[in-house]
Amino acid sequence: MTEATADPSILDHPDVVATTLPDGREVLLVGTAHISQESVDLVEKVIETHRPDCVCVELDERRFEALSEQRKWESTDLREIIRNKQLTTLFVNLLLASYQKRLGGQLGVMPGSELLAAARTAQRLDIPVELCDRDIRITLRRAWGSLSLWRRFQVLGGAAGSALEQREISEEELRRIRSQDVLTEMMDEMGRAMPEIKRVLIDERDGYLAEKIRRASGQRIVAVVGAGHVKGMARALTSGEAVDMDAITQVPPASRIYSMIGWLASAIIIGSIIAIGGTQGSAAAGHNALFWFLANGVPSAIGGILALGHPLTVLAAFVAAPFTSLTPLVGAGYVTAFVQVYALPPRVSEFQTVGEDMAHGAKWFKNRLLRVFLVFLLTSLGSMAGTWVGGFEIISNLLK
Repeated sequence: MTEATADPSILDHPDVVATTLPDGREVLLVGTAHISQESVDLVEKVIETHRPDCVCVELDERRFEALSEQRKWESTDLREIIRNKQLTTLFVNLLLASYQKRLGGQLGVMPGSELLAAARTAQRLDIPVELCDRDIRITLRRAWGSLSLWRRFQVLGGAAGSALEQREISEEELRRIRSQDVLTEMMDEMGRAMPEIKRVLIDERDGYLAEKIRRASGQRIVAVVGAGHVKGMARALTSGEAVDMDAITQVPPASRIYSMIGWLASAIIIGSIIAIGGTQGSAAAGHNALFWFLANGVPSAIGGILALGHPLTVLAAFVAAPFTSLTPLVGAGYVTAFVQVYALPPRVSEFQTVGEDMAHGAKWFKNRLLRVFLVFLLTSLGSMAGTWVGGFEIISNLLK
């Protein structure tokens, strides 16, 4: 065990919680605000004076790499994300990161600084570092998959509102944000408002982090985590109950209900056109098929134009929407976003400034990365509107 020069007063700090594992090992949980210089200073002091055998931090490999190498999204493979239908998840992540980064700018410290400080302090003192958080991609996909369609709109609306808000935060609010009690209060409020997302973002990660810390080597461990995790982690660590890591690292498959509804709607539209052909003639069937094509293609193409999409993107929207509306496997937005990335790929500099650009409406049309999201959203909405209009017209014609 590394020789310690521990300061007993550290244990009296309100953001430091000492726990003992069932096997007798000691763990110091350091709760941080993620955007507080006080948290950075506290983390460095705890590690330097306590000199643990291991330092665990609330980071996964990707987030640690992004922080330590000052890279955010410029290495993101957008085409792979679109293929895997993860564009919405990335969008939510960027919205939240944008708000947190702007808030960190007002506080004078960037998000994650205390986690990076913990890793660097440990490395300087030759103390092993363990990255104990669940892969951020799994967390976001599990969180998104846990939400109903209405909840997803609520999350997107709330995140967009926070990201676009230009209000300056008062000194009193900044002091409140720095405090652990406010973070815990926010977590409790989230749990009451959206228990399903709180379960994934907080409860599951409490268990995951605790289990990873239990598996870390050393008699004395310091764990640096967000303040909102401390209470749950302390409970999980002292209970000694094993956590089913496989269960909380699986990405649930898409709901079959949405797929069944999509295929049923497609069958109704296609069946109605065939029935019209049998009862009213092939000319009537052709007229309705053409109406379906235009009702879907035109609004989706208009959406591409409103998003200032590339001409190939607008053409792709017009051609793809009538067909993608007949299958739940892929939406028009994913097709047009993919074409937009190929036709007008985002620049590296735009990945670096996306957080700041999100707060300015006009820059959504200038930043190529943000324009991909606009293309995805507006062409999807156009196709959705066209599906309702086209479907209503065809079924009305069948019942005449």
